[in-house]
Amino acid sequence: MDFELTEEQMAIKKAVKEFCEKEFTPELALELDEKEEYPMALYKKAAKLGFTSMRFPEKYGGQGYGVLEDCLVIEEMCRSDPGLGVAVTLGTLMLPDLLLKHGTEEQRQKYIPPLCTGEKISAAAFSEPEHGSDITRMDTTAVKSGNEWVINGSKEFITNATVADFFCVLCQTDPKVTPSHRGESMFAVDRGTPGLDATKLKGKMGIKPCVTGSLSLSDVKVPETNLIGELNKGFYYALELFDETRIAIAAEAVGMAQGAFERAFSYAKERKQFGSPIIQFQGISFKLADMATKIETARLITYKAAWLFDQGKMDPMITAMAKAYASRVAMDVTDEAIQIYGGYGYLADYHVERFHRCAKITEIYEGTTEIQKLTIVRYLLKRM
Repeated sequence: MDFELTEEQMAIKKAVKEFCEKEFTPELALELDEKEEYPMALYKKAAKLGFTSMRFPEKYGGQGYGVLEDCLVIEEMCRSDPGLGVAVTLGTLMLPDLLLKHGTEEQRQKYIPPLCTGEKISAAAFSEPEHGSDITRMDTTAVKSGNEWVINGSKEFITNATVADFFCVLCQTDPKVTPSHRGESMFAVDRGTPGLDATKLKGKMGIKPCVTGSLSLSDVKVPETNLIGELNKGFYYALELFDETRIAIAAEAVGMAQGAFERAFSYAKERKQFGSPIIQFQGISFKLADMATKIETARLITYKAAWLFDQGKMDPMITAMAKAYASRVAMDVTDEAIQIYGGYGYLADYHVERFHRCAKITEIYEGTTEIQKLTIVRYLLKRM
């Protein structure tokens, strides 16, 4: 792989950077972090410029690029601000990718164009209160009744739960099959469907503008045409999605680390102690050198994972490595950034504490770091 970005890719990064410099103001970031409020206007502006639909085909209103270009947007937005960046770039979460691979043309035409334009927001409802990262079993059930499916159950930690217009919901459709994951299916469910209720989860540690919530599904009826792909193949579709979305989470982590590093580097050049800028002290300069090295390494493995995906050579082990490593780097770098700022780093007005709070989620969602390590070891055992 040639790790040098093309002129077109560099132009994408530049355009996103200019957008963020104008729209991602520190005042807005602090306000929405405090209110835990979704930046709807910002999402719509980004969508109009094509930043939220980079990886979707032009025929549905997307930009026709790949996952790598999508990662460039995510990284740049999270570099500017982690909470706003995550909120904006997760507005088209999973449903379009699922439909492009397994949906009908009718489903694609209904759901993807309004997501590309920013008119609508999507969400993926997989996690459950009792199971978390374990999607091999679902307590949420879908039972066939005539030409409809009736869904009952609950979902937890759902990104965009209270603002999403469309959901892809993972359900148990065959409760008797062993192992249980062979009896799971995916369904598209529209907001406003009777029996579907969303509740906002408050008091999150980070990414507060990216709203998270719980879903309750009580006798939710959807037409049989809302089944996505084949019956009882939902678990396998979810695994495919994670192989793609985990790359995006790695890009989030790289962006957060880069943003915190840049702030700490600038501060170290300006802040004077004992008559000298603190960057001249090895205790500080060595921290910055280590931070830069870790970020560059995380960026390269993330870009490699994205490039492999776009080449049709997706490698689950590399994807897992990228997410596990980049998320750890984000935690380490943002922690060191606070240390460089000292007491000021602990204050919201200096922003790096928010980067640290937001970075933690990258080690948790889309599969915890421990899940990534299990994946890495499983593939190592196959290949060595």
